[in-house]
Amino acid sequence: MSILDSLPDEPESGSSPESQPAQNQWLDQQDKLEQPQLKVDAPLRMVETAFLSSAASLIWFVNFYFPLGPVLRIFFPIPIALVYLRWGKRAAWMAALTCGLLLAVLMGPIRSLLFVMPYAFMGVLLGATWNRRVPWIVSITLGTLLATLGIFFRIWLLSVLSGEDLWVYVINQVTEITEWIFLKLQVLANPSVFFIQIGAIAVILLNNFIYLFVVHLAAWLLLDRLGNPIPRPPNWIQVLMDYES
Repeated sequence: MSILDSLPDEPESGSSPESQPAQNQWLDQQDKLEQPQLKVDAPLRMVETAFLSSAASLIWFVNFYFPLGPVLRIFFPIPIALVYLRWGKRAAWMAALTCGLLLAVLMGPIRSLLFVMPYAFMGVLLGATWNRRVPWIVSITLGTLLATLGIFFRIWLLSVLSGEDLWVYVINQVTEITEWIFLKLQVLANPSVFFIQIGAIAVILLNNFIYLFVVHLAAWLLLDRLGNPIPRPPNWIQVLMDYES
């Protein structure tokens, strides 16, 4: 006698209302057993984070030993920012940490720190601002402040390692530039030390502001093609780029 023969006959109109919840639950359990839901996001997140971390580290490594001017420097923070845009804050911090560890193995901890501060942190910062769609002026300003802190961190770290105050070297360079400007303007005065220090900080801020602006331009042109667009630039930049194209 088979199991089917032992089952009671069912009415032709369908099962009774009392048996519907049990049947639905049984069918749901069968679907879960027959069609398991595999999470593919976790391996993809790990692979992309590792790949982009390696790309950022390789750009820094190549630029350090084979400098190509400011070309590769533009792309230092972009891979980590792309990780933030694709997978969020946690993945971006993991990418920054991975870059630091990888460069520490390849180049030593000191050179690794010179990348992490400010470029790895800058990648996380830019990814956060781009993900929240803030205007360019805000993200560029925040990046400029972080890059300026990175410059002072580099001066402090190298001064400690070398045993010399490298800030004095910066001041001497700015003093020569200021004296040359005063000579061209025929100003018969010697700039004070306070004025020289303010001028040095202003030059660093201006340089970092221009750098962040170029980074935004490169990211705007590159990440749009990768399917992760950043906020739109001001209208005059869009008009200029359309004119250039």
